[in-house]
Amino acid sequence: MNYEYKTKGVCAAKINFDVEDGIVKNVKFMGGCNGNTQGIARLAEGRPASEIIELLEGIKCGFKNTSCPDQLAKALMEIQ
Repeated sequence: MNYEYKTKGVCAAKINFDVEDGIVKNVKFMGGCNGNTQGIARLAEGRPASEIIELLEGIKCGFKNTSCPDQLAKALMEIQ
């Protein structure tokens, strides 16, 4: 199923992704640091949502209380 998550507190405006049988696919960040968001998307591809949440939840970007990886974790937590 395809999901769209509107991010909060980061440069990326939203994240689009699919989850099929608990596996994350087709992660795409709209905006943000292009290289970093591409890296996050590729590392998330094919992994269980629960594993991504465990790895990325709580990561901060500079002085912000969140980050693009943390926002992906939050998006996945919302749909579980």
